[in-house]
Amino acid sequence: MNYDNILREIYEEVSPLVGKGKVAQYIPALAAVPPDKFGMAICTLGGEIHSIGDAKENFSIQSVSKIYALTLAFKLLGEKLWERVGKEPSGNPFNSLVQLEYERGIPRNPLINAGSLVLADILLSELQDPKKTIIEFVRKTAHNPAINYDNAVIASEKITGHRNFALAYFMHSFNNIRNPVDDVLDVYLHHCGISMNCIELARSFLFLANHGVIPDTGEYVLSKSEAKRINALMLTCGLYDESGDFAFRVGLPGKSGVGGGIVAVLPEKLGVAVWGPGLGMYGNSLAGIKALELFTTLTGISIF
Repeated sequence: MNYDNILREIYEEVSPLVGKGKVAQYIPALAAVPPDKFGMAICTLGGEIHSIGDAKENFSIQSVSKIYALTLAFKLLGEKLWERVGKEPSGNPFNSLVQLEYERGIPRNPLINAGSLVLADILLSELQDPKKTIIEFVRKTAHNPAINYDNAVIASEKITGHRNFALAYFMHSFNNIRNPVDDVLDVYLHHCGISMNCIELARSFLFLANHGVIPDTGEYVLSKSEAKRINALMLTCGLYDESGDFAFRVGLPGKSGVGGGIVAVLPEKLGVAVWGPGLGMYGNSLAGIKALELFTTLTGISIF
């Protein structure tokens, strides 16, 4: 497969979409990101790296980081995790309060904001220093010890994150948040504020393409069954209430963030990441979704 030629073709075809959509306005640090950025990277299990555009430029990965939190929480609690968070698509915006009212404080899945706040609460209860554990896990899977939190983005989100505080306090009333809400939000906003580039992001998800094992080191992260379940959640819930359309168009398990990043995996083959800050109506990268649709179309590979 000539991935370099495929990336060039994708780059040319998505160029009319680059700069379209809106950057995340409700987080001041993200509102200042130039909308005309676009990068894409492919990392294979065999060690190949292919990239194009702004693939080496760091950006705020935001909700893509929920997969790291989910991996660590699932590893700690196993099947008991699903007593506190569901496994079904939400069909509602990622920061919606509506379902929590009907479902008595149990988030529909771990990849919406409420679900990831529960994960942060679990990590606070189970780990001595969850922020350190999360960033060390990311550095290990991405093979870059320099990856860090973007403190400017984190501070920006703390000022404007009223909806996330509301979600946490509401779940606290149902005893599904058990630590102080400020501490839970601190963990959550820190992992959302991780800064990475497309190459690092694609590489960091290779353990999910490799049945739970980091390919370069052979380190066991998850069992084959656990990796399968996280991939399944990415397919059904990873792009919020646009997840069905993403599965239809792209056909890969994926996770997006309002920083404009999307990462997807093809089991037993590769990870692929794309960054385009301009977002569509559901909070996902317009150019990024189109690029990944073209990737599976041009390569003829998907999970289906």
